Amino acid sequence: MNSEKLFTIALGLASPWKVEHIKFETTKKKWSQLHIYLSFPKGSKFKDTNGNDCPIHDTKEKVWRHLDFFQHECYLHAKVPRIKTNDGNVQQVQVPWARANSGFTLLFEAFAMSLIENEMPVNKASNIMRVYPNRLWNVFKYWVNRALQKDCQTDIKQLGIDETSARKGHDYVTLAADIKAKRVIFVAPGKDETCVKELKEHLENKGVQLEQIEQATIDMSPAFISGLTKHFPTTQIIFDRFHIVKQLNEAMDEVRKAERRKHDALKGHKYTFLKKNKNLSEKQRIAKYEFIEDYPVLGEAVRLQELFNDFWDFRDREQAEAFLAYWCDLVDESDIAPFKKFAKTVKNHWYGIANYAESQITNGILEGINNKIQLAKRRARGYRNINNFIAMIHFIAGKLHFDYPHVLA
Repeated sequence: MNSEKLFTIALGLASPWKVEHIKFETTKKKWSQLHIYLSFPKGSKFKDTNGNDCPIHDTKEKVWRHLDFFQHECYLHAKVPRIKTNDGNVQQVQVPWARANSGFTLLFEAFAMSLIENEMPVNKASNIMRVYPNRLWNVFKYWVNRALQKDCQTDIKQLGIDETSARKGHDYVTLAADIKAKRVIFVAPGKDETCVKELKEHLENKGVQLEQIEQATIDMSPAFISGLTKHFPTTQIIFDRFHIVKQLNEAMDEVRKAERRKHDALKGHKYTFLKKNKNLSEKQRIAKYEFIEDYPVLGEAVRLQELFNDFWDFRDREQAEAFLAYWCDLVDESDIAPFKKFAKTVKNHWYGIANYAESQITNGILEGINNKIQLAKRRARGYRNINNFIAMIHFIAGKLHFDYPHVLA
């Protein structure tokens, strides 16, 4: 078997395509280049989009980067025909080894995608494959967008909405997740009401009836509240438990700081009051109880903090609201400023907080997804291109189905 037949088999070429000849070139770089020239017999016919055999009108020389041959770059060359259809139109033939308007073969793109799928940053993958990063990003975004177009989202009933940044403190994006499926279904630049409007339009384009979105869990962002109220009027808003507890803990920490300025004995005991009791060491637990006894304001703040956390156990809305009212009254009586500020936040967001008792849903899924995103950011050392960042979020957290050829990385 000669080399042309061997490479014809290796490339998986089907009639009428075949390997015409092979050329090996040395370069000044550390690697050389293998050029494989493809052709077809004179008089060959190619099928049009309707499956009819059509004669060749003309050809155009094209080149595609293929997987490396050992350590050498490999390129496929072919004169791609245009055919004349039965109705007199001229139509470009689609070659089987590459997608339209790509300078890479399908197997080259699949290998690049498999490297990224195995958590390799795109810039590093581009170094390994010896291509410019922007070209590999274009390939990556093509397959992500293709999968997004085919993604079915018609069974969504519960949404989680949150924001994250492409770089520390820069270029925020808004994420929307399907709570039940535990996956991201939408990402948009920014973190304002416009993002919620774009989410609505996205879901409508996907064939989702807005009335089927029963609940949405968000932080207490005014922009998200306004956007949901305006664009999802039938959706019940639930304020995320994580963000509420975070604000409660911040109130507790303000009280601790104020008491620390008065009492030197509290120095070095920040986490004694920020950690949950079950996470404290025996030494920390004893110290906490002693401080509660010695410093009444601190003791009252700890009592209010622990009492509020009982709210999350309620399953009946009326009982939950009665408890919140009782707790807010206790805060007013305590006259502890940071807790009064938090109680005011509770009153201003009463409906969305009380809804938790009925729904029991949180943004915990998005917190887990955000951890994956932060890990990807650290590996890539941040994303300067917001569209690249959005594509990466869909890739790692969208549970998309890709139809590029399977190769082993």
